[in-house]
This record gives sequence, C-alpha cells and structure tokens, in this order.
Amino acid sequence: MDQTTKQNGLTRRGFIRTVGFGGAAAALGIPGGVDAQAPAAAQAAAMPRRKLGKTGAEVSILCLGGMFDTINNQLLLRQAYNWGVTYWDTAEGYGNGLSEEGFGRFFTRYPETRKNIFLVTKFRTSPPDKLSEALDKGLKRLCTDYVDAFFTHGISDFSQIAGVRGWAEQMKKAGKIKWFGFSTHTNMEDCLLAAATSGWIDSIMFTYNFRLMNAPKMKEAVDACAQAGIGLTSFKTQAGGQVKPDSETEFKLLQKFLDRGFTDKQAKLKAVWENPHIAGICSQMPNLAYLSANVAAARDLTTLSETDREMLERFAHETRSGYCAGCGRICQTAVGGKVPVNDVMRCLMYYRDYGDREMARDVFAGLPAAARSQLSELDYSKAEKACPQGLAIADLMAEASRLLA
Repeated sequence: MDQTTKQNGLTRRGFIRTVGFGGAAAALGIPGGVDAQAPAAAQAAAMPRRKLGKTGAEVSILCLGGMFDTINNQLLLRQAYNWGVTYWDTAEGYGNGLSEEGFGRFFTRYPETRKNIFLVTKFRTSPPDKLSEALDKGLKRLCTDYVDAFFTHGISDFSQIAGVRGWAEQMKKAGKIKWFGFSTHTNMEDCLLAAATSGWIDSIMFTYNFRLMNAPKMKEAVDACAQAGIGLTSFKTQAGGQVKPDSETEFKLLQKFLDRGFTDKQAKLKAVWENPHIAGICSQMPNLAYLSANVAAARDLTTLSETDREMLERFAHETRSGYCAGCGRICQTAVGGKVPVNDVMRCLMYYRDYGDREMARDVFAGLPAAARSQLSELDYSKAEKACPQGLAIADLMAEASRLLA
C-alpha cells in the first residue's frame, strides 16, 4: 500500500471493499450512470446467455438474487433488466414475502418485461396441500400467473423432496410452474448425485465456488447432473467464511488481479463461469455498485490464466480453516444431530462476511429452539476432529450464541 493511501486513512480492508465493487465497473467498461429509460429488451444484448440444461431455456449468466429490499429498490431492478440480468431469483422466506412483492410491483409497472424474465421462487419443504396454498400466495405477491422454476429451498438430503414429485407434475400441468428443482447449501454433492439418477429434477441451485470446485466429489456431482440434463446455477460464489482471512493475504491477492484488469471478487465469478456446466451465477446485488461490478465481469471476455487459477486455489488452501464447506452431515453426526452446525456457520457468514446482521439473526431465529438453547453447551471435540476444514467449531458456536441470540 502506498504512502498516500496510508495518509488518507484507508486501511487494506477499506481499500479491498472500495476497489472490489465501486471501481470495478469503470475498469471494465460499464457506464456509471443509470439508464433513465424504461426497460428495453434491446439493451440486454451484451449479457452472455447459456442454456439451462434440458429445459432449453436460455438464461443470463448473471442472475439477480432477491434477498434484499426489492420494494424500495425498483430503480435497481430496472437497471438489472436493462443490463441483461434477466434471471431473477426470490423466495417466500426473503423478507417474509416482501422480496416477491417487490418483484411483483416491478411487473405491475412494466408488464411487458415479464415474458423476458426467467423467474424463480423457492419454498421450504411442506406437505403438497400446503405447498399449493403457498404457491398461490406467492404468485399473487409476484403479480404473475406462473414462475419459470420452482425450487424446494435449502435441502440437505434428497429424501426431503421424495413426496413432492407428484405435486410438481400437477403444478406443471396447471401451468403454474414450468420446471421444478431445489436449492442446497448443505451436503451439496450428495444432493446433486441423487438428483442426477432421479430422472425428474429439471434444475438445481447450489453452493459452488473456487474453494469447492476442485474437490473430486464435487466434480463428479456436477458432471453427473450435466450428463442428466439438469440445469445448474450457483450461489455463494464469493466463498465468504466464518473467519476473516489475514488481510495481508487477501490484499496481495487483490493486487495481483488488479494488474490483470479485474478485482479478486470478479476473478471468483470468472472461475465459476469457466465451467460450461454452470448456466448462471445467482448473486445478491443490493446496490448499483455491486450490480455494475458483476455485470462488468459477466460482459468481460478475459479468461483466467493458469496462474490466476493457481492463485485462487492456493488462497483457498491457505484460508480453508476459516470456511465451512457445507458438509453438514459430518459435524451434525458428530454432535448426535443436536445442532445443525452447518446452518449456524451460514448465519455467522452472513453476520461477519456479508456484514448483514439482521439477516444473520433472522436465519438463526428460524433454527430449532432446542438447538439454539444448547449451542454453547455441547462438546464439539469430535466434530472438530472430523471437520475436513479444521474449523474451530466450539469457539464459533460459542460466538454465534453471543452474537446471534
């Protein structure tokens, strides 16, 4: 860091955050101003698109995650559309339906855009009769007659959706959903492998990033789904952790990628896009700085070099003890199923890496009360011994109890 930066009081962390989002768009050619015109499909031509598996639908490789205040960010929704980000993802649980309502307000104001948006919503597993009622309410909030894809949200075992197949077929025939699938950020590989042999899953959204993509089982799972024609979209692609990596290590990584013309965050997106089996990256982009930086990365055709990929892989290895890899079956079994350790880790990630304390506490509050009450009392020694990442699980669970309760 140069002397000027020090004198201005900008820390390495501050520099990383500033350059990582604000300066990236201009560097890669995205205009800084907001288009004041109404949405126009012609303006979306520059955004690359890929086919979503056997559905045949072509979707933007950058997808808008709706876990933010969509009601009061209509300008951002309009700009996302104008820049070609036309895969929109939401969920019943995002703001207790308010995210869906925000999308619905946009479609009411710009009804001509609905046919160009690949719309996804997600609900937690429920009996089919409750799912039907929930879907109808969701469609009403979204101000649409159908969604392009409906996902059962956040499964950790494929058996959790065994009873939903018949319901999904009924909803397809009724024209309320086009395709069915699930999202997962726990035991992802097992869920994908089971889906690949099931014969009835159309699409999956799953945790996939530079930390996970080189693991043999993850490669096997992604390849199996691709061969089965299952459309794949990824989330959690920045691979933020429960423990912040050493700022010096992260700063050096950023500096090296800036020399290549993009940021470390954009490099992490590019690493995922380089797998042709991934149709799109779903990213939470709650402001125009995030949106413009990610659009810039999607439009930029520069590929990662072998050295770039090696840097990311080395960084992943050096900081692995700060990242929960989602293999929840291991740690949860080690504590006798009493605490969903992986889910608590995700709450800590929202709190520490995302900096979204409200969301972290909301998700934490949704965990079983019995698990939350004994979070700092259990013996995690077996779980720590079994953890492939070497996480200090006991300390992290104690911290979660203090920060999130």
